[in-house]
Amino acid sequence: MSTGRTLWRRVPARVVDAGLVGLAVLDAWINLYDEGTPLVWACVTLACAALFLRRRFPLSVFLLTLPMTLFMDVAVAPIAALYTLAASTRDRPLLAGCALLNAGAGTLAWPLSDAFTGDRAWTLVQFVYTLATALAPVLFGQLVQARHDVALQLVEVEEAREHERALHAQTVLARERAQLAREMHDVVSHQVSLIAVQAGALQVAAKDPDAREAARTIRTLSVDTLDELRHMVTLLRASGGRETELAPQPTLAGLRQLVANSGIETTLTGELPADISTTAQRTVYRTIQEALTNVRKHAPGARADVRLWHDAHHFGVTVTNTAPTRPSVALPSARHGLVGLRERAELLHGTLTAAPTPQGGYEVELRAPVRSD
Repeated sequence: MSTGRTLWRRVPARVVDAGLVGLAVLDAWINLYDEGTPLVWACVTLACAALFLRRRFPLSVFLLTLPMTLFMDVAVAPIAALYTLAASTRDRPLLAGCALLNAGAGTLAWPLSDAFTGDRAWTLVQFVYTLATALAPVLFGQLVQARHDVALQLVEVEEAREHERALHAQTVLARERAQLAREMHDVVSHQVSLIAVQAGALQVAAKDPDAREAARTIRTLSVDTLDELRHMVTLLRASGGRETELAPQPTLAGLRQLVANSGIETTLTGELPADISTTAQRTVYRTIQEALTNVRKHAPGARADVRLWHDAHHFGVTVTNTAPTRPSVALPSARHGLVGLRERAELLHGTLTAAPTPQGGYEVELRAPVRSD
């Protein structure tokens, strides 16, 4: 089945439209026999030729197929036009009205005076039958549209999962490096410092020249080791992932690149104080990064607004997104991202709030005192 669908998709759209027009002409010719007048053939020609434009003007093409249904019992042209319209619009009242129009035009006969002289019960039965026939392409077109939406959502979900996995791996690696840096700073550096102090004391107290020289050597090596340890701790704390190994963590200078690569229609406004600490810059960057990731995951089609702000006592960032334009697929989440952002905010003696907006969107705000470090 998948092979057949793939082969069908490879057929050019013009070939499909040409075949459809040919079927519509054949359907009209079979139903006309030899009773066609110039007016009838003009309606047939206009309706069948309009099928070439059904993808660009689906509603207009459908309306052009209605006159020919007054003269004959045709099915190909109006059904094709109804299906195209249903697959390209979400206006269900419009689709219901078009189905009723098609059923009415198919039930009436030309001239219209003859349509009301027969059995009214049979006319009603014919109207219901024609309406059911018109609803079939409408429902099928809506089904195809829903399938297309689900396919787009699955692609977005997979992209969001890949992005989340990459962020999680980077966060875990950064956490492990930070823990290792703390251990080296708090334990190893402390012990080496004690060795340097003891060696210095021994160098002063020793009477033997060789002992003083050995103590001096130990003290020198200890100081050099401390310098190397400080350098290693700095590198460990600065590297946050495999891609940025031995490179500084992001700062405010990378915000525009972050917004440009987010895959969301986003505006970046405002500014922060020029003298805020590197830790604060990283916190602002990570807050924006996590907020935009959540927009991609939970609000497909939404627009985002990133606003940097500061006053005499506080600075922060507010990320607001509009309501989603398409339904989102529920994903399991432990909300570790927001928990991590709150921990970063606490390190700045600040707060992080996240809540829905009255307009159906979401807002994440980081607020911290200006002199937190």
